[in-house]
Amino acid sequence: MLQAIVHLSLRFRGVVLSLACLVLAYGVWVAMHAKLDVFPEFVPPQVTVQTEAPGLAPEQVETLVTRPIENAINGLGSQESLRSETIQGLSVITLVFKDGTDVQVARQMVAEKLGEIAGQLPAGVRAPKLSPLVSSTMDLLKIGLVTDKMTPMELRTFADWTLKPRFLAVPGVAKCSVFGGDVRQLQIQVDPDRLIARGLTLSDVLTAARGASGVRGGGFIETRNQRIVIQTEGQLTTPEEIGNVVVVTSASGAPVRLSDVATVAYGAQPKVGDALVMGKPGVLLTMSSQFGANTMEVTQLLEAAIEDLKPMLEREGITFYPRLHRPASFIEASLGHIRQSLLLGAALVAIVLFVFLGHVRTALISLAAIPLSLLSAVIVMDHFGVSLNTITLGGLAIALGEVVDDAIIDVENIVRRLRENIALGAPRSALAVVLSASLEVRSAVVYATLIVILVFVPVLTLTGLQGSFFAPLARSYIFAILASLVTAMTVTPALTLMFFAGHAKDAEAPRLQGFLRRGYERILQGVARHPWMLVTGVVLFVGLALSRVSQLGGEFLPEFREGHFVLGVSTAPGASLEEMRRIGEQVSKALLANPHIATVEQQIGRAELGEDTWGPHKSEFHVDLKPLSSEEEEGVAGEIREVLQNVPGIQFEILTFLGDRIGESISGETSPVVVNLFGENLDVLDEKAAEVAHALESVPGAAEVEVKAPPGAPRMAIRLRPAELTAFGLRPVDALEAIQTAYEGAVVGQIYRDNEVNDIAVTLDPASRKNPEDIGALILSNLSGQHIPLRAVADVYRTEGRFSILHDGARRRQTVTCNPTRDVQSFVADARRILADKVPLPKGVYLEFAGAAQAQQAATRELLLHSAMAGAVILLLLFIVLGHWRNVAVVLFNLPFALAGGVLVVYLAKLSGSESAGSLTMGSLVGFVTLFGVTTRNAIMLLSHYEHLVKSDSQTWNLATAIRGASERLVPILMTATVTALGLLPLALHSGEAGCEIEGPMAVVILGGLVTSTALNLLVLPTLALRWAKWTPAEGDPSPAQI
Repeated sequence: MLQAIVHLSLRFRGVVLSLACLVLAYGVWVAMHAKLDVFPEFVPPQVTVQTEAPGLAPEQVETLVTRPIENAINGLGSQESLRSETIQGLSVITLVFKDGTDVQVARQMVAEKLGEIAGQLPAGVRAPKLSPLVSSTMDLLKIGLVTDKMTPMELRTFADWTLKPRFLAVPGVAKCSVFGGDVRQLQIQVDPDRLIARGLTLSDVLTAARGASGVRGGGFIETRNQRIVIQTEGQLTTPEEIGNVVVVTSASGAPVRLSDVATVAYGAQPKVGDALVMGKPGVLLTMSSQFGANTMEVTQLLEAAIEDLKPMLEREGITFYPRLHRPASFIEASLGHIRQSLLLGAALVAIVLFVFLGHVRTALISLAAIPLSLLSAVIVMDHFGVSLNTITLGGLAIALGEVVDDAIIDVENIVRRLRENIALGAPRSALAVVLSASLEVRSAVVYATLIVILVFVPVLTLTGLQGSFFAPLARSYIFAILASLVTAMTVTPALTLMFFAGHAKDAEAPRLQGFLRRGYERILQGVARHPWMLVTGVVLFVGLALSRVSQLGGEFLPEFREGHFVLGVSTAPGASLEEMRRIGEQVSKALLANPHIATVEQQIGRAELGEDTWGPHKSEFHVDLKPLSSEEEEGVAGEIREVLQNVPGIQFEILTFLGDRIGESISGETSPVVVNLFGENLDVLDEKAAEVAHALESVPGAAEVEVKAPPGAPRMAIRLRPAELTAFGLRPVDALEAIQTAYEGAVVGQIYRDNEVNDIAVTLDPASRKNPEDIGALILSNLSGQHIPLRAVADVYRTEGRFSILHDGARRRQTVTCNPTRDVQSFVADARRILADKVPLPKGVYLEFAGAAQAQQAATRELLLHSAMAGAVILLLLFIVLGHWRNVAVVLFNLPFALAGGVLVVYLAKLSGSESAGSLTMGSLVGFVTLFGVTTRNAIMLLSHYEHLVKSDSQTWNLATAIRGASERLVPILMTATVTALGLLPLALHSGEAGCEIEGPMAVVILGGLVTSTALNLLVLPTLALRWAKWTPAEGDPSPAQI
C-alpha cells in the first residue's frame, strides 16, 4: 500500500503539488477566519439554579428552599457534584455534570425537576430559575461610568435602560450585570405617626397601593363584520397621581389619601451591591460571553457598539472607562507570543536545514512540510469546531520541529541514493531511485510516527479540567504529525523528483556532513574500545538526575500572566456598604499611585438579580496593569500585597482572573488549597474551621488563609409570642407581613414608561428604618383597630448569625482556603500532617482536601495509568518493527537517559529561580510523555537502518557495519533533533510569558531530554546494538522494510 501511494505521487506529481497548493491556500483562509479564544472550554458542563426568597434569613432559606430543591434535583443522570450556597433571601445551587454531557440536555432535565418542585415552595418564594449559560472565561468586558453631572440614580437609569439593552443586543453576549448607582423605585414611604393619627395600618396602605397602578386588558367586542379591541388607559405613572389614591374615607366623609400618611416619591431601591470606578462612586457594567461564542469577535462587536455610543456619553458628561477588564487583550498577547514562537522556530529550523543540507532545493523541500502540516491541522480542527487558542496553537508549536522530521529523513536518503546512483556503471532512472529510496525508510518512518501518536493517546484521553486543557493540545499535535506523514509520503518525493530528476550531480554531499561523519566515526571507534565506561557514566548520570525528583515542587497549572489581577477583599460579616466603600476608596487610591497600574475598579456585594452570593462585607477589585514583563508582574503582585496588608480588619487574596475561574472549576473555590469540613452541626463546623485556619497558618509558606463562611453576622431576632398574639387578637401572618413591609419593602406593582419599568414599593420612611432599637416600636393593628407595639407580642433582641451556609453533595460544609507562596503539592503534604496532629475531629465531622493539589494527583494517576496501557501497545509495535526483544531492550535503554535530561533541566531552572519552568506542572508531565515519543523515534530510525544494511545490503553485523550505519544516520538524527530543539526553543525562552505558561515548561522538559537522548542515541546506542541487537528474522518473516 505504501509503495502504491509513493508510486502514484511520483507518477502524478503535478497533481499532487497542485493539491498541496490548494491545501496551503485554503489553510491560510481558514486560519484567518478561525474562531479565536484564550483557552478551550475548560469548565465542566454545569447548571446554576437561583431562587430568591425575599426577607428570609439564611437558615430559613436553607430549610425552606435549598434543601427541597437539592432533594429534587440531586442524582440526575451524569451528575458529578452538587454544591450550594445560601444567604439571606437567596439560594444558589450549582450542579456539575460529567465530561461529555450535553449541557442543553442537562439544563432541560434540571428545568423539568424545578417545574415539579416550584409549586411546593413557601408563599413569597419566587420561582427557581436557571442562570444564563456562559463560556468558561465568562467575563467579556467590564466598562465603568463616572460623572459629576448626574445623580447616582440618573446614571444607573441611563446604564440600565440605554446601555444595557444595546449591549445585550450584541450577538454572543449572554448577560450584562450592573453594579453601583441607585435603582429607581417609586416608593410609598409610610410615616408611622401619621398612620397612627388616622387610625390606619400598613395593611390598609398595602391594599390601596396595590390598586393604585396597573395594566389590565379590556378584551374585544365581536360584531357581525368586525372584531374591535378594547384598550384601557388608566395607569397612574407619577408620584403625584399615586399619592392622590384614596386609602379610606374618614367618618366625616373626607378621603384619606396615600400622600396623607406617606411620602410618595422616587427613591433608591435597597442596595445589595455597589461599585467604585477608579476610586470614585460610579456604575460598572460587566458583560459575559455566551457558551461557545468567539470571544475576540464578540469583543470587537461590543467595542463597535461602544464607539457608536461615545458621542451620546460625551453629551451627557459621562467619563467612560471601556477596558477595566478585557480578556481579549490577553488573547491577543497570548496568540501574539505563540505566533512569534512559531515564526521564530520556523526561521531557526530553516537555517539549520540550509546549514546541514547545503542546498537551497533540499532545504526548501523539507521546509514545505511545515506550512502543509500545520495548515492541514488547522483545517481539520476548524472542521470539528475547535478554536484556535493558546493550547491548540501550543500543540502546533511543539510539533513545529517534528513535522519536518519525516521530510528530512526522506530527502536525505533520496539525495544520498541519487549520489550513489550516479557512481554506478549503469545508473537507474531518477524515478526508480526516488521510489526505492523513499520506500527504504518509509516503513520505519510510519512505525515511528505511529509510536509518537500512541505516546500522545494518554494525553488525549485525560478527563476533567486537565483533559480540557491538554486533550486539544494532543489533538492539534497529532493532526500535525499525521499531516507531516502524509506530506512525506506524497509531496516530499514528488518535489525531490521534480527538483533533482535532471540535476542529480548537484546533490553532492555538503562539506559539513563529511566533516561531521569523519569526526563522529573516530569518536565511535574510541567508544567501542571502552563501552562499559560510557555505560557506567550514563547510569550514574541517570541516578544523579532522578535523585533530584523529590526536590522538585509540584503545581497543577502555572500562574497565568494576564496583566490583570483580581483581589478578593472581605471584612467581618455584617459590614455595611458604606464601610466597604470607605475601604475601597483607601485601597484604590493606594493602587492608582502605583505607576505600573492602569485602572482599578471595585465591585461590592452582588449585582441586583445576580447569582453571586456576596454580601456587602465582600468585594472584588479588578486591577489592570500596563504592559509588563512576567518578572515585573510578579513584583507588582508583591506591591499590591503590601498595600492590602496595611489595611486593618480585612482578609484578602490575590489571583489572576483565569486562576480564579480554574480554581472555581476544580473545587468551587478560587484558592488552590481548599479544606472542606463536613458535619450537621454548624456551630461545631465553625469551631473546627477556626482551628484548621489557625493550624494552616503555621505551615511554612501559608498565605491568605480564610474561613469562607465565618459566623458573627449581626442580627435582630424577632420571636413572636403566641399567647400574646391571641390575647391581642393578632394573626401571626399579619405581624410578619407588617415587619416585611416595613423593613424589606413590599413591591405592589410596576410603572411602565416607554421601555423603562420601575417597581412600586411600600416601606417605612428612611428615618424610621435607621435605628435597630425602633423595631420593637413598630405599630401593629388588630381587627378591632387597636394599636399594639411589636414588642408587646414579640421578643426583639440583638444576636449573631451566619451570613451564608455552604453545602456539598447536600451535606453541610465549612471551608477554609489558602494561597500558599510555595508549590502547592508539598504545601498540602505538610498541611495534612499538621492538621492530623493539631486538629482532632469530633464524631460526625470529617475533612477533605480539595483544590489544585488533589486535581494534580488525580491527573497524574490518570496519566500514568493511560501511559502504562499505551506503553504496552508501543512495546508490541516496537517488537513488530524491530523483530526481536533484544532490539526492543536497546531502544528502551534510551528512555531513562531522556527522562534524566528533562528532570535535570527542570532542577536547573528551579535553581535559577524560574517559577514557571522550575516545578513539575501538568505541562511538564505532558512534556515527559512527548519526550518518550521523540527519543524512541530517533532510536527506531537508527536500528531500522542497521536492519536494512544487514538484510538488504547483505552487510556482516560487526563494528564496521555499526559505525557505517551510525555515520549514515548521523546527519538525519542530528538534523531532526536540532530542528525539533530549535522549534521548541522560542517556547522555552518565553516560558512564563502570556500564552506560553503551559507550553513553556513542556518545551523546557523536551529540550533537556532531547539533548541527553540524542547524545545517547549517537554514542551509546551503536555500541549497545553491536553487542545486543539481533537481526536474523524467523524463516519466512518479512522485514519491516519490505512491508
